[in-house]
Amino acid sequence: MTMDDVSDFLETTLMAFGNFNVTVGQLVGIPLFIVVGLLVLGWTVGKTTSNLKQREISPDLIQIVRRAVYVLGLIIIGITTLDLLDIPLTAFAFVSGVVAIGFGFGAQNIINNFISGWILIWERPIRINDYIELGTTTGTVEQINTRSTRIRRVDGVHMLVPNSKMLEETVVNWTLVDKLLRCIVRVGVQYGSDVQNVRSIMQKVSQAHPLVLNEPACDVIFEDFGDNALIFDLYFWVSSAGERNGRQIRSDIRFALEDAFEKAGIVVAYPQRDVHLDGNLRILKDSD
Repeated sequence: MTMDDVSDFLETTLMAFGNFNVTVGQLVGIPLFIVVGLLVLGWTVGKTTSNLKQREISPDLIQIVRRAVYVLGLIIIGITTLDLLDIPLTAFAFVSGVVAIGFGFGAQNIINNFISGWILIWERPIRINDYIELGTTTGTVEQINTRSTRIRRVDGVHMLVPNSKMLEETVVNWTLVDKLLRCIVRVGVQYGSDVQNVRSIMQKVSQAHPLVLNEPACDVIFEDFGDNALIFDLYFWVSSAGERNGRQIRSDIRFALEDAFEKAGIVVAYPQRDVHLDGNLRILKDSD
């Protein structure tokens, strides 16, 4: 079999749709081209991601580049496939318009979430690894996808939140500008305690913790004369990824304060009630 015979066989028409013919070569070559194209696209996306990670690029920027390369690759594969089929793009003008209208009415939420996803990626009000608060939910952003954003709550549960909700509702981003978090620990000591010593102990305990920042400096506020105790507030700053780490640090501070107060003879106050009985109280009984 000569090359001319092979060429003639590949150009044999199998099906015809109006002015468009499908040949043996197209039937064999186009699926092969699509498979190879997708494999090359996957390799390109993986290689690009690996190079960006080696350069320590931020995760949200890596996701933008990944998505842009993937979409661009799909467009190139799609246009090339149509060219191999000898189908001009103008042939889809009317059909695409009808499909777009029908798709727009039937999938408004999907389109809304899709556009919102791109807004989140380009505007970057929320980024990967940010610690956010949405309603009563708090957690870390793990991934911003085309339709939804994946959040890992503090209890380890994953949530998928529609992208439109991230733009339409109020979102508290604890780490939008930096990872600084101000913590407060309140303690009440009994009346008669040396308040200057209390302040000194609270400052030393805060400064001794390895995760508490020296700048901004910690501060101790004599908050109030309470019903049962003298109330002190310890304010300090930590570099934290969110409330979960902040709670752990506050717990460490409370453990250390309890130990330091006990060694210094300072009593942590607790609610007390004085009950006075009148010795002249008479109990009257009805006479028979």
